[in-house]
Amino acid sequence: MSQYIKPANDHSDGLAEGGTVRRITRWDEDVMHVVTRPVDQFDDDLRSLVRDMFATMDAANGVGLAAPQVGVDLALFVYECPDDDQVIHRGIVCNPEVELPKGRERVLDTTDEGCLSWPGAYQPLSRPDTAICRGLDINGEPIELRGTGYLARCFQHETDHLNGVVFGDRLSARARRLLDQQKESLAHFYPDDWPVTPKGRQDY
Repeated sequence: MSQYIKPANDHSDGLAEGGTVRRITRWDEDVMHVVTRPVDQFDDDLRSLVRDMFATMDAANGVGLAAPQVGVDLALFVYECPDDDQVIHRGIVCNPEVELPKGRERVLDTTDEGCLSWPGAYQPLSRPDTAICRGLDINGEPIELRGTGYLARCFQHETDHLNGVVFGDRLSARARRLLDQQKESLAHFYPDDWPVTPKGRQDY
């Protein structure tokens, strides 16, 4: 992400460093298809999980990561993602709810979307180009975040994960088949414990 400036909106509470990389779960695992439990303990265990999530997201070159993607059924995600002005935002949201524009305010953006839990596969998906995400920070205090562009897409994508929804569920049957074919064709580059074991080399 070197084309972007340093995070100007950093709500990571100093937890974006020092974590341990964990294995990223895949869509065919049960934890990816259940509604997560609300976060109700804002303690050292939660902070340790968040550190590991940031480390895992960074190792996988992602812009967002939800707790189910490291096998934990908690309503929590981390993000480090650019907005429509290419400004990076970084932070943590517990128990998020996303508010999307309606009526004339609703503008759909159609662009390729991917997921670290179905690595290597992308398909176009239309989502509203702005979103408000409300939840709690790592200390249990209320927060409200406004996202545009890719950041708005990130808020929607990660909150979907916490409701047991993967973005492939939102695709047409044809697009989902193409997505699955892409994933299978590249599966040999992604070890089962990826990104603990890095992605294999792809020669062209």
